[in-house]
Amino acid sequence: MKFTKMHGIGNDYIYIDCFKETVDNESEAAIKLSDRHFGVGGDGLILIKKGTQADFEMVMYNPDGTRAEMCGNAIRCVARYVYDKGYIKGTELSIESMGKVKYITLTVENNAVKCVRVDMGAPVLKAADVPVVSDSDKVINKEITVDSKKFNMTCVSMGNPHAVMFIDKSPNEFELEHFGPLFENNKIFPNRVNAEFARVTDRKNIDMRVWERGTGETLACGTGTCATVVAAILNGYVDNEVTVHLLGGDLQIYWSGDENDSVIMTGPAEYVFTGEIDL
Repeated sequence: MKFTKMHGIGNDYIYIDCFKETVDNESEAAIKLSDRHFGVGGDGLILIKKGTQADFEMVMYNPDGTRAEMCGNAIRCVARYVYDKGYIKGTELSIESMGKVKYITLTVENNAVKCVRVDMGAPVLKAADVPVVSDSDKVINKEITVDSKKFNMTCVSMGNPHAVMFIDKSPNEFELEHFGPLFENNKIFPNRVNAEFARVTDRKNIDMRVWERGTGETLACGTGTCATVVAAILNGYVDNEVTVHLLGGDLQIYWSGDENDSVIMTGPAEYVFTGEIDL
């Protein structure tokens, strides 16, 4: 089976073109292929298929074989892949993932995709829809104690659940390996959660690390970056257009602050290598 390895600022996935390939057991394939020692290695598996509600469908699996709803970095890579393969003629397209449709615009120079802009949709703030168990309708700057340490947490869904914590020290110095799993599996999150730990450096810049549900730490998370900027704007920390600095690189995020308006994410999509593997 042929595959393509791609990454969005270090958030790397194995991409299978299901217009040409067939994957029999998708969950098992994700576990095998994602293994960085015995497989291809990546933050998960992405299957590119024909869409029913959009031009294309992105079927996404975590390295543990569980389905994931959305990945902002992966969807940019899917958009570049289908453009480069000639599956679309223009620079605008739509991609669905677990029933949710995102709209993408490619910036192309000399027939090469330079960056990808994604309309990530409006953030979901209602606690029951994130979901997070709370006695409040929304969880914004709410104090939570995890392993005797107090955090102020804001919860946002960008098609998948996020808990954003703003911290005083550099995220590089934060004990992510310890607190990440404690947030992910906290009983207040019925579907587990992606946890972001961020520091605002000024009104246009945020440093961030992320612990992804079903994966662990990744070098970047597109939906997590969007959720972090939404949380920062809701708390009055930043302006409406922000650059988020992650371990793998930078993403530009815009949100008006209106709960009905979409979050706009812009960033790169890059190839790593192609290959062939037996499943």
